[in-house]
Amino acid sequence: MNSGLIEPRMAYILERKLQRSKLGPYIPKTAKEIEQSLTQLFIADGLNDITISGVKRMTGGASKEQFLFQLQHSGLTAPQRYVLRMDPLEGIVETCRLREAELLQALAGSFPVPEILTVDAEGDLLGSPGLITGFVAGVTKPSSLEGQSVSGIGSSYGHYAELIAPQFLDILVKLHSWQGWADAALPNYVIPKKNSTEAALYQVNLWAKTWQQDCVEPVPMVSLTEQWLRENAPICEEPCLVHCDYRVGNFMFEEPSGQITTILDWELAHFGDFHEDLAWILQKLFGTWNAQGQFLVCGLMERDYFISEYQRLSGRKIKPDVLRYYEVLNAWKCAIMDLSSAIIAGQRANNHQDLLITWLGSAGAVFLDQIEMLLREELPNAA
Repeated sequence: MNSGLIEPRMAYILERKLQRSKLGPYIPKTAKEIEQSLTQLFIADGLNDITISGVKRMTGGASKEQFLFQLQHSGLTAPQRYVLRMDPLEGIVETCRLREAELLQALAGSFPVPEILTVDAEGDLLGSPGLITGFVAGVTKPSSLEGQSVSGIGSSYGHYAELIAPQFLDILVKLHSWQGWADAALPNYVIPKKNSTEAALYQVNLWAKTWQQDCVEPVPMVSLTEQWLRENAPICEEPCLVHCDYRVGNFMFEEPSGQITTILDWELAHFGDFHEDLAWILQKLFGTWNAQGQFLVCGLMERDYFISEYQRLSGRKIKPDVLRYYEVLNAWKCAIMDLSSAIIAGQRANNHQDLLITWLGSAGAVFLDQIEMLLREELPNAA
């Protein structure tokens, strides 16, 4: 495989980002501007008697802007709530709204995912690339547990953990076994070859290109890790769909039933090795510790239980060396996000949360330390 080969759509997205970055600084849109842009988009989609109301910026989204709004038109008997996810000029990670829309449409009916209303892939009418989905009710963390951290980092679920954990595992196993992609319309995705190193190298190439474009200053550990990842790329026998951000904070559930209502943030999804998802889920960043001092994966279950149950439910055998490889790859990806993309977007004032993403740059050292620890465990005799 060519050492620089990237999925064509993602190569285009990175090039588009370079061009869009020159348009800054980014000025976040007002509610009125969002309303006007949405109206233009829906008129172009052929809707009549359009009324948009209640436009409200949503919290979260260190990389994408998110708005909640109500839409009424001649085809609806009552106003419906929708969510707009829109790209600023730059963020901590560059992804594709068109790919996300294609995948959500393909998964609809088989997985708990938001319904797609429409997509403006190039931002011709919204002003920036955007995706509109139906609003799904639920919470990302128990409303009764006060004083918790930002959703997605170190959250605790209390008694909901025992209700959510089996669903969390079942959906993950089902996702990795999903064969619907063979008949789905996914023209902007590439399926790595079976029994090859393509699954790993597509990701290494993508993030190496991101580092090349956004690098603020050289970091030897980033370059050393890239070399190690290329030299140790594992063979993937059977590529599958991986979410690549499947974790605490990226699913919603009902209270008090604990029923998962939707899986969020599919923008990083691609076809690759199932170990990549497992390594992401197992990160300490997304977990917490219980009263007995035991680490809980995503605040839900112990690590050994997660691994054994995944193997039992999926029939797959987790290979420790491959899991370790993807733990290194994921830490490297996060270091690149924090040490390059986040900082450069903040410096250029090209993001709606430039202070937050600049602060995220400090987390880069945490991931470099994690990489060093993982590589020293891999090479115990290293100096």
